[in-house]
Amino acid sequence: MASWNSVPLLVSYEVLGWLTFVCWSFSFYPQVFLNYRRKSVVGLNFDFVVLNLTKHLSYLVYNLSLYFSPTVQKQYKDKYGQNEMIPVAANDVAFSSHAVLLTATTLFQIAIYERGDQKVSKIACGIVSIVWLIVAICFFKTLSSHHWLWLLSVFNVAQVCLTTIKYIPQAVMNFMRKSTEGWSIENTLLDFSGSVGNYSQMVMQSIDQGSWMNIYGNIGKVMLSLVSISFDILFMIQHYVLYRHNKGPSAKTAPEVEMAKSIDRPMELLLKEMEIEEIEKMPLVP
Repeated sequence: MASWNSVPLLVSYEVLGWLTFVCWSFSFYPQVFLNYRRKSVVGLNFDFVVLNLTKHLSYLVYNLSLYFSPTVQKQYKDKYGQNEMIPVAANDVAFSSHAVLLTATTLFQIAIYERGDQKVSKIACGIVSIVWLIVAICFFKTLSSHHWLWLLSVFNVAQVCLTTIKYIPQAVMNFMRKSTEGWSIENTLLDFSGSVGNYSQMVMQSIDQGSWMNIYGNIGKVMLSLVSISFDILFMIQHYVLYRHNKGPSAKTAPEVEMAKSIDRPMELLLKEMEIEEIEKMPLVP
């Protein structure tokens, strides 16, 4: 097992890792609480959630295998060098496990809360089906060759592609509605902080080892950070600059919907009610 050359860098690496874990893990809760408070998921793109769940499942398989499996670790060192460190830390395993649980919780909220006319698109369903079909084919191929690291690279590529794709539906939805109502900006801010910390953690490890091989060996983790940072910046621009004064037409909570219905009643009905009240107040003539 490769060792660290600098104790301060090791301590900084561990601290950064767990700070990243905290930021990324807590980034799921604002959206969950927002959905619960509004009793509505209007404004949250369902394609994003479905693609995100598939992405985190792929990332979980990758992290668990590379962190716990001696066979996979041996194949990694045979490929990248015996002195190279395994590029998956305990915080990576903790994060991906937590991410799967919280994303599944959000998907459950979509099933039970008011969602308007929103639904998962056929494109998203097709992408998810293709990803798992490819994974299944590669798994059966690996059963005979035992190239488990190659199979993990498939999961890694899948999670990178899904990371790139998953944000697009939400960004487009915000653009079409000219609003970020229903989409938690706190989620974006925490995700951005976690992505910066994750990338910094890998750079720190490379500096200590005097090699950038750990980045090449786990390019998925690097792309996860860089793609997330890019889209988080886009979401912040949408929320704080482009649509800061806008609320989506479908973003009302349940009490607001009822109030809107009462306000929007036909004028004729209101006039009729007023006439009835006036008649009731008139004195009876014997």
